[in-house]
Amino acid sequence: MTFALEVEGLTKVYAPNQRRAKPVRAVDGISFGVQEGEIFGFLGPNGAGKTTTIRMLTGLTRPTSGSARILDFDLLRDVTRIKKRIGVVPEASNLYDELTTFDNLVFSMQLYGVPRREWKARAEELLSRFRLSEKRDAPFAKLSRGMKRALTIAAALAHRPPLIFLDEPTTGLDVMSARSLRQMIAALREQGVTVFLTTHYLEEAERLCDRVAVIVKGRVVALDTVDGLRSGAQRKTVIEVTLANPDGQQEKRRIECDDGVEAAVQRALSETNGRRVLAVNTLRPSLEDVFVQLTGLDAEVMLAEKGGKGGGNAAG
Repeated sequence: MTFALEVEGLTKVYAPNQRRAKPVRAVDGISFGVQEGEIFGFLGPNGAGKTTTIRMLTGLTRPTSGSARILDFDLLRDVTRIKKRIGVVPEASNLYDELTTFDNLVFSMQLYGVPRREWKARAEELLSRFRLSEKRDAPFAKLSRGMKRALTIAAALAHRPPLIFLDEPTTGLDVMSARSLRQMIAALREQGVTVFLTTHYLEEAERLCDRVAVIVKGRVVALDTVDGLRSGAQRKTVIEVTLANPDGQQEKRRIECDDGVEAAVQRALSETNGRRVLAVNTLRPSLEDVFVQLTGLDAEVMLAEKGGKGGGNAAG
């Protein structure tokens, strides 16, 4: 197993200032690894420490203590080398309104030292991959919100980084734009790019991520595959029985049982009152169920705090 990113005991404490009388421990000794080529979800409520973690891992703020190795470089000693080898997509775009889509990509390549002879072909390739070829000469300011997010990701990939950080990439997008962007993110894994993803949309993480870490009050409280987290959260067996009513309509019943699937099915069949059973399905917790158990915070509350809208529909 090869890791693109390894974190050990990473901590960030903000000193008192005019706004706060006491020190604030924003990130509290977190440890985890991100495997090469996976999409790694980093989830948590507002103020949990997600953005502070990304700021440390991308060299924007120095850790108070702890260590990290990123692409086999030490975060504290080799931060300049790390910055040249990663891509970062902040929640708010960092591209230039007055430049065209093509020129923004070329400018990104210039910043990262991509040879001049590669600029045109690389820019055209990225425009095609992110479905922006028709907007090649349009100023960034004139693009739709979804296109702006797509171009921001394309620009972060301009120097072919093996690891990219995506901070809330679909927040505020309409449903179709968010769906399109998720498809592009999934394609990055197929191209061998490691993705570190923060998102408030739990269905999005459930569909995209190979593994997920949940951070609460600066501490990682869970880390596993999505299936592993869901299995760990299942305290009772839940089945859904579809029954045929005499009037031709269907009725769905949900049965909970502490004694396993067989006992739940037996109980369900005993309560059919002679009606025909059309289907029996075992229900498993969603990632949202897991999140609520771990944080005590309803996902809808989290979305309301974030102000997110269309991106929450994770279809596709």
